[in-house]
Amino acid sequence: MGQPWAAEGADGAPARLPLMLTALWATAVGLELAYVLVVGPGPPPLGPLARAFQLALAAFQMLNLLGNVGLFLRSDPSIRGVMLAGRGLGQGWAYCYQCQSQVPPRSGHCSACRICILRRDHHCRLLGRCVGFSNYRPFLCLLLHATGVLLHISVLLGPALSALLRAHTPLHMAALLLLPWLMLLTGRVSLAQFALAFVMDTCVAGALLCGAGLLFHGMLLLRGQTTWEWARGQHSYDLGLCHNLQAALGPRWVLVWLWPFLASPLPGDGITFQTTADVGRTAS
Repeated sequence: MGQPWAAEGADGAPARLPLMLTALWATAVGLELAYVLVVGPGPPPLGPLARAFQLALAAFQMLNLLGNVGLFLRSDPSIRGVMLAGRGLGQGWAYCYQCQSQVPPRSGHCSACRICILRRDHHCRLLGRCVGFSNYRPFLCLLLHATGVLLHISVLLGPALSALLRAHTPLHMAALLLLPWLMLLTGRVSLAQFALAFVMDTCVAGALLCGAGLLFHGMLLLRGQTTWEWARGQHSYDLGLCHNLQAALGPRWVLVWLWPFLASPLPGDGITFQTTADVGRTAS
């Protein structure tokens, strides 16, 4: 029967449960932020120019965040609908017994998605979809803007949390930050205080997680590697800094970080890849 809440749908739709949980958490963060900004204590008063800049920054971050989430979920990096019959003759091709198909180099079968993924990197548990050839760019941009949004929210919630912590002893402060659920269950804090501490904790932790992911995948991007290739020390597809950036982000690799809907077509098809050896032969 399968697990409809955990596995990708037959039409390539991402798993529903991870998306629902992520959306629920994002809604809780948004509601807590709105509550703090309305009830207070919020951030210090700003002048007209500073307020306009902050609103423009928030709009820019949210448009990029939501746009890249949409692109990531709409892009199907699997072999579904890709004509592979008769092409599995080159070096690096393999046969997948689960998919009953020849699969090209750098592909891999995902047990969660139950299909092979072109240039598979890893399975994103938070969004319920694999990261592969066609959605690696929005994934990278999503990491960047998610880090920015979470840090921005943390700054906006900072004054409220600071006022809450100043009203209690250092031990109470530490327990509230580290164990907010325990403090709520033992009746040491109100539901509103718990919500503030919990949302602030998850925003800071999320920013650190996304930032670390961005640094790690930025390293892989510059090296032309996937996570699987990095773990095995493979450097077969390192074409040099510029070519690696263009292979993953397209010709407008500088601008795609700033706007998700900018046209920047990828040079490959996810099936055949230029290797370091190919570049060496071309140069000689």
